[in-house]
Amino acid sequence: MEFCHYSVLLAETIEQLHVKPEGIYADGTLGGGGHAYEVCSRLTTGHFYGIDQDDAAIEAAGKRLGLFGGKVTILRDNYCNMRAALARMGVEKVDGIVLDLGVSSYQLDESERGFSYRFDAPLDMRMDRRQTTTARDIVNGYSENELYRLIRDYGEDRFAKNIAKHIVMARADKPIETTFELNEIIKASIPAKMRRDGHPSKQTFQAIRIECNHELEVLKDSLDDFIEMLNEGGRLCIITFHSLEDRIVKTAFKRNENPCTCPPEFPVCVCGKRSKGKVITTKPILPKERELEENSRSKSAKLRVFERREPF
Repeated sequence: MEFCHYSVLLAETIEQLHVKPEGIYADGTLGGGGHAYEVCSRLTTGHFYGIDQDDAAIEAAGKRLGLFGGKVTILRDNYCNMRAALARMGVEKVDGIVLDLGVSSYQLDESERGFSYRFDAPLDMRMDRRQTTTARDIVNGYSENELYRLIRDYGEDRFAKNIAKHIVMARADKPIETTFELNEIIKASIPAKMRRDGHPSKQTFQAIRIECNHELEVLKDSLDDFIEMLNEGGRLCIITFHSLEDRIVKTAFKRNENPCTCPPEFPVCVCGKRSKGKVITTKPILPKERELEENSRSKSAKLRVFERREPF
């Protein structure tokens, strides 16, 4: 199956990135190279670094960006290692960074990857297939309380306790091996009248995928580094797809804009923490109606932008 991924909020992201022809740019979630292509097409003497942990994405993006030749460097890695990876190449600062945190259409539609509740497949969900832990290990290995907490916190599912209970009951007979086996267990855990609003497995699958790939921890641990990497006027553009990601990004951006920890009654700041820049998007940028019509998966997308500015 060909790797494909609809680049959500593409025009808006490129507009906000303010690409300079001589600039250095990085994409931590390269995917099929949609955002990357638009950045690279605007470069003259500049350079682009694309990072992704998915082998299929690396192959697809390499083909798509091949026409840009030496302007492009592609690395197979997790974006949390971007700062160290670029430093090894002598790059300390960049003029812009893009993150599109959505699961690619390829990952969702390639049944063997086990990301989707729509296809019967082994429980996998690894974005980096070099990783040893799979969704199967989580479903069959976590305690009932651990499953409850991850489905509640990462899936925000009000039936988390019952779903966790049913998973543990089912695996007592035999290990849960496939997505459809898990679907049936989740379905039995939710009252019939509550199954009308979307697929009953959606939130649980999201929670297990997030846990399997450590998605929220990686995001939290990377944002301050990304802001430190930006040149003066450089921008960090992040597209999120659910409230947990968006909350992390919004909080980190605000903290970097105003890091002062002094009590509000202090007349002047004495903590010494200085602003790293400005939040450009006081409210997130959302997809326009035409994009929503073309790609239903974009409906939950939000773009937030931070600009690096040295304090005066």
